[in-house]
Amino acid sequence: MFWYIICGIIFILIGIFAFFKPDLIWELTEQWKSYYADEPSDLYLLSTKIGGGIFILLGIAAVVLPFIPE
Repeated sequence: MFWYIICGIIFILIGIFAFFKPDLIWELTEQWKSYYADEPSDLYLLSTKIGGGIFILLGIAAVVLPFIPE
């Protein structure tokens, strides 16, 4: 149960970071692949925010589910 909570908290932190700073994620992971791109596309920003929201939901589920009785 301890590992579920730790992993859930990590997922929540990654999700919050991805939701609020998608441009920084683009700079760290995708910018070096393009010579001409100065900023991420709107689709990239939207999909990164959606992915961050999914990570937050998975993290919340991982933290809450061990406490639900069978």
